[in-house]
Amino acid sequence: MPLPLSGLRVLDMASLAAGPLAATYLGEFGADVVKLEPPGVGDAIRGWGVQRDGVGVMWKSVARNKRSVTIDLRTPDGQDLARRLAASCDVVVANTRPATLRRWGLDHERLRADNPRLVMLHVTGFGLEGPKAEYPGFGTVGEAMSGFAHLTGEPGGPPTLPAFMLADGVASLTAAYAVMTALYERDVRGGDGRLIDVNLVDPLARLIEQSLLTWDTTGTVPGRMGNRWDISAPRNTYRTADDRWIAMSGSAPTVALRVFRAIGRPDLAEDPDFADPQRRLARAGEVDAVVAAWVARHTQEEAMAVFAAEEIAAGPVYTVADLVADEQMVAREVFRRVDDAELGSLLVQMPVPRLSGVEPRVDHLGPPLGAHTDEVLAEIGIDAAARADLRARGVV
Repeated sequence: MPLPLSGLRVLDMASLAAGPLAATYLGEFGADVVKLEPPGVGDAIRGWGVQRDGVGVMWKSVARNKRSVTIDLRTPDGQDLARRLAASCDVVVANTRPATLRRWGLDHERLRADNPRLVMLHVTGFGLEGPKAEYPGFGTVGEAMSGFAHLTGEPGGPPTLPAFMLADGVASLTAAYAVMTALYERDVRGGDGRLIDVNLVDPLARLIEQSLLTWDTTGTVPGRMGNRWDISAPRNTYRTADDRWIAMSGSAPTVALRVFRAIGRPDLAEDPDFADPQRRLARAGEVDAVVAAWVARHTQEEAMAVFAAEEIAAGPVYTVADLVADEQMVAREVFRRVDDAELGSLLVQMPVPRLSGVEPRVDHLGPPLGAHTDEVLAEIGIDAAARADLRARGVV
């Protein structure tokens, strides 16, 4: 069955995470994504993390459903090839610094001269304008400067960074919906293409708006609170009798009252100091102590059985192994093992959004470097002799 984005052509000229991930999401729903990489070395994400038989497993997932083409963009001939490819595409994804793209003749203004309907996504560290526009940036910097790291960690402890690519991931999701917005305007409203400016700070900063509003309203800069949050109580992680953990949120007032009744403290549900949401926040430490003491007397399975029966928003703190084995994940086929010519197979996460009538699928994992160079260049009119010459000169 054709997928919703079948017929859409994307040139992924970006490297590492945010830009390529946005292109991955488009490819999961049928877009033809041509992944452009430097000859000989490829995208840096090929070398990230765990390797199996010299092949990066992260690459295999991020580059799913993409075709790999090697072109040296530092050469005039390589730049010309990239422009010809861009002229045949609906979307171009880049994350090279703006001045470098202009020097290569691969910036939005140059590409749209050949393709006015082009939607170009340009992901940078700090954005295409402003005094930091040319600064290099990675997700770690975005996590620090967005305010995220300042809020994360124990009170009195150091700012804490995530052990996964949070800023890149949030930026990639923002970028993917921005691309679809621009394509909707172009294809439904009859508009031209757009340049989309996404950086690694703004999308994550957008998610910590509570801190902004608190500071603007009260003049107070929110700090680290561990697993608590000053908008609801109880809200924390709690250790069980079998040395496991449960996370709980009482964000809805009715849920918080159900927690008190579930743990055998109906008196607290009737006490104005604990029943009223704002007054309860002032006594969040006491609330946590009561809940923690009850949880500590029960195994994770026992506590979760009580919370589930009382419709309380609680969940076990999972390892990745727990997550894969969870009955809900299994029922929804969130993870599937995909065959691969290089690795045999790999367990990967399937596309996250579910569309009615659309079967989520991963056609193939990330390909070997340059596996589709001849195929894709032939599609833009580069014959075999010309391809052989380009290869001999190291352009591809």
